[in-house]
Amino acid sequence: MAGPVKGAGRVTQLALLTAIALTIFLVEAQIPALTAVPGVKLGLANIVTVYVMFVLGPTDALLVLSARVFLGAVFSGQPMTLIYSAAGGLLSWCVLCILKRLLTQRQIWLASPVAAVFHNIGQLLAAAAVLRSWGVMAYLPYLVIAAVMAGLFTGISAQALLERLNRIQK
Repeated sequence: MAGPVKGAGRVTQLALLTAIALTIFLVEAQIPALTAVPGVKLGLANIVTVYVMFVLGPTDALLVLSARVFLGAVFSGQPMTLIYSAAGGLLSWCVLCILKRLLTQRQIWLASPVAAVFHNIGQLLAAAAVLRSWGVMAYLPYLVIAAVMAGLFTGISAQALLERLNRIQK
């Protein structure tokens, strides 16, 4: 699945990657909360987003991310998650675009924790806007710690996925 594909093959590749990310998201949504801090989860679907960013590029990553966020909100029956996921996902995507220019494919594991931190910042900014209160920012220290740990896990997973797929293609 590595490398750019054109036409119908590209659409098929992006649809498959979106389906994988959406499935991971929906399965993870069934796992009980790991902590008492709202919003803390592994974010395993981000493995796909990070992979797509570094292998296929920013446009394809944004397409997969947008489709997963929208469909995840629809299928989970929680429309409010669309606001938080979109805000976090978009800020995270922007940071990944910058990191893609600075890092190589061998450094994906570094990009993911940084993107995860900005994902949580985006979600908190959305929550502050919805609630019209900066009080939610009290969660920031806890979410940063959780984001770094979860981001390292998803980054190492994305790195392993890329290396595995590269070996298979050879």
